[in-house]
Amino acid sequence: MDIVAAMVRGTEMALRTHIGTPLLFMGMLITGLTQLPISASVPRGFWALPENLTAVEGATVELKCGVSAPGSVVQWAKDGLLLGPNQGIPGFPRYRMEGDPARGEFHLRIEACDLSDDAEYECQVGRSETGPELVSPRVILSILVPPKVLQMTPEVGTTVTWIAGQEYTVSCVSGDAKPAPDITFLQSGQTVSSISIDVSEGSQEKLFITEATARVTPQSLDNGKLLVCEGSSPALVSPIKVSITMNVLFPPGPPIIEWPDLNEGLVRAGQNLELPCTARGGNPPATLQWLKACSCFQNGQPVPTAWGTEHVHATARSVLTMTVRPEDHGAQISCEAYNSVSTETQKQSITLQVTFPPSAITILGSVTQSENKNVTLCCLTKSSRPRVLLRWWLGGRQLQPTEETIMDGLHGGHISMSNLTLLVRREDNGLSLTCEAFSDAFAKETFRKSLILNVKYPAQKLWIEGPQDGQHLRSGTRVRLVCLAIGGNPDPSLTWYKDARIVTEPRPPQEPRRVQLGNLEKSGSTFSRELVLVLGPPDNKAKFSCKAGQLSASTQIVVLFPPTNVTILANASALRPGDALNLTCVSVSSNPPVNLSWDKEGESLQDVAAPSQSAPFKGSAASRSVFLRVSSRDHGHRVTCRAYSAELRETVSSFYRFNVLYPPQFLGEQVLVVTAVEQGEALLPVSVSANPVPDAFNWTFRGYRLSPAGGPRHRILSNGALQLWNVTRSDDGPYQLHCQNSEGTAEALVRLNVHYAPTIRALQDPTEVDVGGSVDIVCTADANPILPNMFSWERLEEDEEEQSLDDMKRMSKGSTGRLQIRHAKLSQAGAYQCIVDNGVAPAARGLVRLVVRFAPQVEHPTPLTKVAAAGDSTSSATLHCRARGVPNIVFTWTKNGIPLDLQDPRYTEHTYHQGGVHSSLLTIANVSAAQDYALFTCTATNPLGSDHTNIQLVSISRPDPPLGLKVVSLTPRSVGLEWRPGFDGGLPQRFRIRYEALETPGFLYVDVLPPQATSFTLTGLQPSTRYRVWLLASNAMGDSGLGAKGIQLSITTPGLDQPSGEPYDQLPTEQPTESPRLPLLPVVFAVGSLLLLSNVSCVVGLLWWRRLRHRTEGISEKTEAGSEEDRVRNEYEESQWTGDQDTRSSTVSTIEVQSHYHSLRDFSPQLPPTLEEVAYAQGLEEENMAFPGHLYDEVERMYAPPGVWGPLYDEVQMGPYDLRWPMDKYDDPGRIYDQVAGDLGTMGSDSLPFELRGDLV
Repeated sequence: MDIVAAMVRGTEMALRTHIGTPLLFMGMLITGLTQLPISASVPRGFWALPENLTAVEGATVELKCGVSAPGSVVQWAKDGLLLGPNQGIPGFPRYRMEGDPARGEFHLRIEACDLSDDAEYECQVGRSETGPELVSPRVILSILVPPKVLQMTPEVGTTVTWIAGQEYTVSCVSGDAKPAPDITFLQSGQTVSSISIDVSEGSQEKLFITEATARVTPQSLDNGKLLVCEGSSPALVSPIKVSITMNVLFPPGPPIIEWPDLNEGLVRAGQNLELPCTARGGNPPATLQWLKACSCFQNGQPVPTAWGTEHVHATARSVLTMTVRPEDHGAQISCEAYNSVSTETQKQSITLQVTFPPSAITILGSVTQSENKNVTLCCLTKSSRPRVLLRWWLGGRQLQPTEETIMDGLHGGHISMSNLTLLVRREDNGLSLTCEAFSDAFAKETFRKSLILNVKYPAQKLWIEGPQDGQHLRSGTRVRLVCLAIGGNPDPSLTWYKDARIVTEPRPPQEPRRVQLGNLEKSGSTFSRELVLVLGPPDNKAKFSCKAGQLSASTQIVVLFPPTNVTILANASALRPGDALNLTCVSVSSNPPVNLSWDKEGESLQDVAAPSQSAPFKGSAASRSVFLRVSSRDHGHRVTCRAYSAELRETVSSFYRFNVLYPPQFLGEQVLVVTAVEQGEALLPVSVSANPVPDAFNWTFRGYRLSPAGGPRHRILSNGALQLWNVTRSDDGPYQLHCQNSEGTAEALVRLNVHYAPTIRALQDPTEVDVGGSVDIVCTADANPILPNMFSWERLEEDEEEQSLDDMKRMSKGSTGRLQIRHAKLSQAGAYQCIVDNGVAPAARGLVRLVVRFAPQVEHPTPLTKVAAAGDSTSSATLHCRARGVPNIVFTWTKNGIPLDLQDPRYTEHTYHQGGVHSSLLTIANVSAAQDYALFTCTATNPLGSDHTNIQLVSISRPDPPLGLKVVSLTPRSVGLEWRPGFDGGLPQRFRIRYEALETPGFLYVDVLPPQATSFTLTGLQPSTRYRVWLLASNAMGDSGLGAKGIQLSITTPGLDQPSGEPYDQLPTEQPTESPRLPLLPVVFAVGSLLLLSNVSCVVGLLWWRRLRHRTEGISEKTEAGSEEDRVRNEYEESQWTGDQDTRSSTVSTIEVQSHYHSLRDFSPQLPPTLEEVAYAQGLEEENMAFPGHLYDEVERMYAPPGVWGPLYDEVQMGPYDLRWPMDKYDDPGRIYDQVAGDLGTMGSDSLPFELRGDLV
């Protein structure tokens, strides 16, 4: 370790500063002398003295001591304790004297210094013959101990929530250190000046603890930033730091309303107005509220709108959507922004200036008048803004009004009125009298009201039928008045008046229809007009008159009505318990007079009469006063004044609500027990009533007052609620709340409790349902609490598309959750998981399997399957029928429609079930052509339905012609062919190509190798030559013949200079080894001309060529003649089907498009004891499964050990190109067929009739 240099020097350091140069020289001289051995003659003394040192704990120091005292004992003393003269100091393993004693070097080396080394040291030289003892000056070794940790309150690393502008106290305490460390606070990188420091003794002597307390006032810019406590000490290379994160709550900025155009506030009635309002800043983000202030709501009425918050930019946005109406004119639309820490609400307002046309035009006055008399009419519009002008038209002639008036209307608009006096003449009768309103503001709209002039003679008699004059009727009664008149020419006009005013029906749309004025009706010479009234206070003692010309009749009705308005007047607004309150109740008008009474929350009060007032509607007014002494319980309560009419038996009420200032009082809904989850959070709410609201909330737990500024696991919210997190069981118990306001204080106890996680109690596994049926998967759980939506479901499938539960309905009620499956499908079968989560971890999970049962689906080709076997009563045949379905399937067999007797020893059936796949193998022993060549039908049945397929058993015969012969490539010297095999007749078949050049006589034959190939490249052709090609199939029984369609092609090879056809993507199965046969005559002529052969050679060659031609034609005729015979022999092989699949010998049916024909020649069944053996892949290239992939094993749930989960369904794993059962699962089960007659052995040529032996060519 490095030796630590001295950090603090003694007083001699100052002396050396003044005489540094001489001492430097003396030091160099002494250093030189120390290199020489010290002789006994050198004077005794110190040539190197120790100095004061300062070191950090853990460092290594060395105290110097150089002595010129030969033969003396040198040792060190620590705080007066002699350490001994040995180099390794006993009892101090970290101490050692270093240096060469012969040179007088006795330096004290201390390793890994700690606080125990902080002491005074001196170097002592013992007395010797050369002189007395020597003692060096005492020096001090000071050990610095750095602080190890800083602790903050609030807890380090936490996030504290503060309100901007409020002052908070933060403390920071250091660990043991020497010297006492300096502590500073940094708020958002700035040093906090308001800090107090308290230094106290540490856990050991010479150690100190520093506690710093800072008063912090956070601002909005401090939100999300750190408050850092930094400790520094001479023992530290760099200060140590701890911090907390400040979450500062501050109000948002002012809201901004975005008007859609430049004309702010200018709108038209009926316009759909959208106003966005945006408020930026604030923590938490602002809450936006729209207010609409009008004459009816001076302070503004809240408008319900939705608002959103963009947390990244702390922006709140709300859009007000409204349809402008005329009554919105002058309304002030305000957007207010505030949050939980806002001291006042910020808002922006816009005043609406609404333009609206008149809603109606009314013409007052009668248009019926006697001849040569004046008609006075008044045209009156509803309120409009801006005003409209009126003009009169009689027919097509404009009239001059006698007077025009503009009046103030509703909603800041104007009412236009125009009076017209017209002297009517007989020729004016029937003309249209029109009042037209127009304005530049409504240039595209015209408003008119028209009446038809009617000039008439007065009626002879007029009277009113209805209630008796002066009869008393109740308000709301429907009264029918009929005005009748006799005579008059033309028909008289009957007009109703109410107190000298014409009765009309116009009314605002929102008001109920109280007046219905009927039309004039005529019956003979009698005319009538009906007036239907719903009586109200304005109708009380009103005079209703009917006039017809100069005749008139009238009646009067007395209306009984309750008070139209009841008002309460108070002498004070803000009250305190014990204050006196005088309330006066005034009933504005009623008929008859009412009795006033007071009650307070149902309790009657004593009252006194008050001075009466005048009453409208010719009714009576009443007033009474009550004197009350209020208490805190009265705050928010109502005092009700009831106006009761004994004659009407009706009461009209009004109430006064108390505003009483009183100290806090806890409400009945105060929560006394709070439930929480262990290690979770808890909120102890406060429901307190006080006026004004409490300004302080103090919580106490087990006698300990919780800090209002919060702690490591708690904080007190602004509404007084106590929030706890990381709740432990030790937190259980009563919490005492103390709250106060300007009026007084109150206390309450709130207790804490704990919930538990859910467990699944019942889940039926598996759950079964039929295809198309309905079923509920029921999951019952035990949980607390039980939430309405605590159940959820998942489907356990690898394919994400199959995991969807969109077609299923999820329901929950209490502790039971249901997954409803309606119209079940096979694709819905599988494993499902019930998840129960009531918010208390961990959530409970349970697995259940859904089994979908479905009717059998037989794998049947279209339309017929053939199986070939020899009908010699010694061979056997096996018919294979496979189907899918759940539950298990039962197979039945019929032959030519007649049920098959399986008791017959010649018939043996083996049935296999593997999950949802079922097979039936019917073995027919001793096949007889007469009995067994028939149509067999296999029917698969289960409780849900049935399905069947047909299998034709036929004899061994010649093969069917190949199918679909086509050219796949063509070059000047080759052609690529491709085809599909036909039924092989039950024996191995091979193919042969016959072709001819049309310009050259004779046929050529090429055998296709390997025999089962279905493509071949024919080579050796000549360019630009026409060819005809045939394809033949043959087996040991014969060939397929040349008469069938689809086995012949005509082609023309391209020239050498022409592009070839597309190259065939498969290599030729075989190239012919012999060259094509050329016509012999041209060859002979060529040889004769070159070699000058004799004429005899030419004649012999010609004769040989003719013989060859006759032989070829004979073979062709024989082959074509035999085709008819082949068709007769293949009486069971008439069906020829087309398809894309190779068709070879097989013992089972498949679901290909074309027919499949099966042979028993090389059939050796391998049947497992329990599963279906399908070792027939050699005969199939592909199998397209037309069934869903879900297979089922019904036995699993019956025999599987409880709680053991195997595969959901034991699926039969068969790929599209591998239809074998896994062979490693089964032993050779061929012994099952030991009782069946031996299969037909290999059929060689010796076993065939003589005429069928040998090759065709």
